[in-house]
Amino acid sequence: MEEKEIASPCVRNCCLDQQDMCVGCFRVLDEIVGWGAASKERKEQILLCCAARRRSANVGQVS
Repeated sequence: MEEKEIASPCVRNCCLDQQDMCVGCFRVLDEIVGWGAASKERKEQILLCCAARRRSANVGQVS
């Protein structure tokens, strides 16, 4: 059975901050560049890192 492809977290709001992290999807430059060739496991790891960065930035949280 064929594995389902993991969708890119890109939200088409591409702008890197001073740490080379995209302010739209929270991937760092190396993760963005390597996404296409990354294994399923690596993509899952990247998504977990993005979620952690988003939480650290308190994006989308109401005070």
